[in-house]
Amino acid sequence: MELLTPDEGLLAVRLARGAIEYTIARKPKPMIALTPVFGGKRGVFVTLTRNGQLRGCIGFPYPVMPLGDAIENAAVAAALEDPRFPGVKKDELNFLDFEVTVLTVPVPLDCEPADRPAHVEIGRHGLIARGYGTSGLLLPQVATEYHWDAKTFLDQTCRKAGLPASCWQQPIIEILTFEGQIFTGSFKGSV
Repeated sequence: MELLTPDEGLLAVRLARGAIEYTIARKPKPMIALTPVFGGKRGVFVTLTRNGQLRGCIGFPYPVMPLGDAIENAAVAAALEDPRFPGVKKDELNFLDFEVTVLTVPVPLDCEPADRPAHVEIGRHGLIARGYGTSGLLLPQVATEYHWDAKTFLDQTCRKAGLPASCWQQPIIEILTFEGQIFTGSFKGSV
C-alpha cells in the first residue's frame, strides 16, 4: 500500500472537513489541489467524535472508488447517515473532532481458527468478521483505545457483526485483517 505523506494526511482531513461543512453548513467547498494518491481506489473510514464520544463512523472497507471521493462520501455519511445517531446539526460542527483512516485491502487470516489470536496484531490490524449472512468491522485504533488483547478484539468484532462473541473459533466464520493510516482533525481550528 502506498502510504500517504503527513501533508497528504492534512489534505485528507481538509477534504473530509470541507465535505461536511459544504453539506451541513452550506459553506463553499475548499479548493484543494489533491496529489495523485487521491485518484487511486482505496478504502477509508471517517469517524466523528464529540467530547470523546462517538458521534458517527461510516466508511468503505474495500477500494470501490477514488480515495478523494471516498473521503468526501464517508465524511458526509458519518455526519448524516450513521443509523446509531441523529444527523449532525450545523451548530455542532465546532464541537466535533474526526479521524480519517485510510485502509489497506482486507485479507483473510490464513490460519486455523484456534490460532487466530496469535495472528492479530493489536495496534496494527483492524478486523472484519463475516459469516451467517452478516459482517462487522472494527478499525485498528479501537483495540488500542479499549486496551483489548487479540481474543477480546476478535470477540468484539464478532459482536459488532451481530454474532456470538466466540464465533471466530468456527471455521465457517471468516476473519479478515487490514491496516490503516490515521489522520486527525477538528472543526474548532484551521486544518
